[in-house]
Amino acid sequence: MANQEIERRRTFAIIAHPDAGKTSLTEKLLLFGGQIQVAGAVKSNKIKKTATSDWMDIEKQRGISVTTSVMEFDYHDYKVNILDTPGHQDFAEDTYRTLTAVDSVIIVVDGAKGVETQTRKLMEVCRMRNTPVIIFVNKMDREAKDPFDLLDELEEELVINVRPLTWPIESGPRFKGVYNIYEKKLNLFQPSKQVVTEKVEVDIHTEDLDNHIGAPLAEKLRNDLELIEGVYPAFNVDEYLKGELAPVFFGSALNNFGVQELLDCFVEIAPSPRPVQAEERMVMPDEPKFTGFVFKITANIDPNHRSCVAFCKVCSGKFTRNTPYLHVRHNKTMRFSSPTQFMAQRKTTVDEAWAGDIIGLPDNGTFKIGDTLTEGEMLHFKGLPSFSPEMFKYIENADPMKTKQLNKGIDQLMDEGVAQLFINQFNGRKLIGTVGQLQFEVIQYRLENEYNAKCRWEPVSLYKACWIESDDPEELEAFKKRKFQYMAKDREGRDVFLADSGYVLQMAQNDFKHIKFHFTSEF
Repeated sequence: MANQEIERRRTFAIIAHPDAGKTSLTEKLLLFGGQIQVAGAVKSNKIKKTATSDWMDIEKQRGISVTTSVMEFDYHDYKVNILDTPGHQDFAEDTYRTLTAVDSVIIVVDGAKGVETQTRKLMEVCRMRNTPVIIFVNKMDREAKDPFDLLDELEEELVINVRPLTWPIESGPRFKGVYNIYEKKLNLFQPSKQVVTEKVEVDIHTEDLDNHIGAPLAEKLRNDLELIEGVYPAFNVDEYLKGELAPVFFGSALNNFGVQELLDCFVEIAPSPRPVQAEERMVMPDEPKFTGFVFKITANIDPNHRSCVAFCKVCSGKFTRNTPYLHVRHNKTMRFSSPTQFMAQRKTTVDEAWAGDIIGLPDNGTFKIGDTLTEGEMLHFKGLPSFSPEMFKYIENADPMKTKQLNKGIDQLMDEGVAQLFINQFNGRKLIGTVGQLQFEVIQYRLENEYNAKCRWEPVSLYKACWIESDDPEELEAFKKRKFQYMAKDREGRDVFLADSGYVLQMAQNDFKHIKFHFTSEF
């Protein structure tokens, strides 16, 4: 029974550049999961202007995702967990952490723009972990690049072998549909946001194909398919599971076209939960005892209750409600009376969860990103680093009457991993470090709207923050004295050096040979 439950789990992240149409794809996947009303698909002709997965007001106003949302649904015999990640590069760190909690990834690529910078970076993280990848080329109902050129670009830019499993017939206004190489069926395109397109079984070597799409296009399709068979080796599931081969699908997510083919193939070939590396040992999903780690914390998912939720990926065994589990960092036992599973902001209480599932645990400040829960074993999962920030601003209280609210807001948002907080040892001021400018706007907006606290930013010119450590205590002390006004502590109380230029950092590394400078917090 346990193995059957684990086998039917599929947990994946959707990653894309902000303009690639990732939100439309998420919505349509939820539509097939029976989440029709929630997903923004409709009974009338009006479509909700924002995605289910984008539940914060700022996401609705800007039309972007600023945080990963977690959604789950049942599809055929499978239980599917989607993690919809922010596409904007300013929130890349949230996406990197999310990739540690999934077993596979779907990358969405814009048919006209091809591979963009953000996608390339995220692919590097997938390669590091050998995560299996499926590519969905979106927006084929608009003018797009030649599909063969797109395949070459995907191979070159993402450094992975590709194999098309569906093939587009033209693009833009001439777009006729896709031929499903995997199922050997023709899908004809009808532009509609409500209707799922019918599939037609066609023998492509007969005139039947000519009747559906016209003789010139039929001839071109036959030649293209012949070329594909000649150039690309047959699809090999094992190579896909090792992260060496990416199947490619074409479609138009906004028009609900090509999405079901992607989902049908995905649940069939995607991996069930995979083993997870802990510092002590490899944890197998079919072990009888429960283990899990917190990869994300979200504050104020329900604005009425100001509560935090810690998202826990179940790595092995079965999680049961109201059972005592060990919080490894605190070395104390905790029970959870209301663990939840999510459909973006809508949540339901669950009694049990299996390896591969993602559950929300109520958090009143007890969790940090990377925390482990077990049935008693001292385990530490790794791979959830904080990266060295590149932009810094002092945060100041703009309303002295709301100091308490501001401090609470900063603490909760930092627990979420939205940004990093440093206390400058020279003047005791709070310094916020981020990867991108947009994060400052999100922090200010959320402090005001969720905590009723106002802040103002004071710019500071710094190049990089790096964590320092040394086996030579005297040299470390000498360094801290010499660089006193550039020293800070992070929330864990670790020493951080705030270099104001690349030259200063290089000189410090040359002058102090026994000090190690780290650019991620995991060392």
